[in-house]
Amino acid sequence: MEQLVFDLVEPEPPAFRTFVAGRNGEAVASLERAAAGGLAETSIVLWGPPGAGKSHLLSATVAAATAAGRPASHCASPASLGREAPAPGALVAVDDVGAADAEGQARLFTLYNALRERGGTLVAAAEAPPARLPLRDDVRTRLSWGLVYEIAPLADAEKPAALAAYARSRGFALSDDVIVYLLAHGRRDMRTLVGTLAALDRRSLAQKRPVTVPLLREWLQRSIDERPAG
Repeated sequence: MEQLVFDLVEPEPPAFRTFVAGRNGEAVASLERAAAGGLAETSIVLWGPPGAGKSHLLSATVAAATAAGRPASHCASPASLGREAPAPGALVAVDDVGAADAEGQARLFTLYNALRERGGTLVAAAEAPPARLPLRDDVRTRLSWGLVYEIAPLADAEKPAALAAYARSRGFALSDDVIVYLLAHGRRDMRTLVGTLAALDRRSLAQKRPVTVPLLREWLQRSIDERPAG
C-alpha cells in the first residue's frame, strides 16, 4: 500500500530546482545559461538512458527561458516540429531526436539552421550521442557542433546525499532515518522521491512539525485512508 501511495505523488512542475543534478552539474549550468540567452553555441544535446531526467531538463529549460522573456517551446519529437520559422532569439527544445524519420530530420535540419541565423538555441535529447544517432550526416554534424552532455542517472549510493541537498534547498533538514525510510518504502526514481519530499515539506509546514519518520508514516496512512476505493 505504501508503494501505491508513492506512485500517486504528484510531481512538481519541471524546474532546475527540482532536478537533483549529481554528476550532471555542468550540463545543468549550461542549460541555465542557454535559458538566459547567455550561451555562445547554437545547440545543447543531452543524451542518456530513459529515466535519467532528459525530458525534465528540457521542460525546465523552456520554463526558465519563458520566465526570462524568451520565446520558447518544447516538442515531444521532431515529428511535432512546425514548419514556421522560429522567432528571433527563440529557444526550442526537442525530445527523442534519434527517432526522427526522414521528414523529422528535414525539419530538424531546417530548424537548426534557422536558429543559428536568428540567434536562437536548440536543446535536444536523445538516447545516444549525436555521432551514434541513426540520422543524416548533415543533421548529426550540426548536432555535434554545440555542447553535448551525457546525463547520468543517480546511483543508489548517491541518492541519500542528493535528497538531503534537495531538502536543504527547500529550507528544511532531512534526517538519515527519513531518507532510509523513503528509499525502503517507495519508488526509487528521483522524480518520485523529490515529489514525495515536496509533499512532506508542505505537510510539515501546515502542521508546524518537522519532517520525521512519524510524520511520513502519518502522511502515508492518511493517503491510504483517503484514496478512493476501486
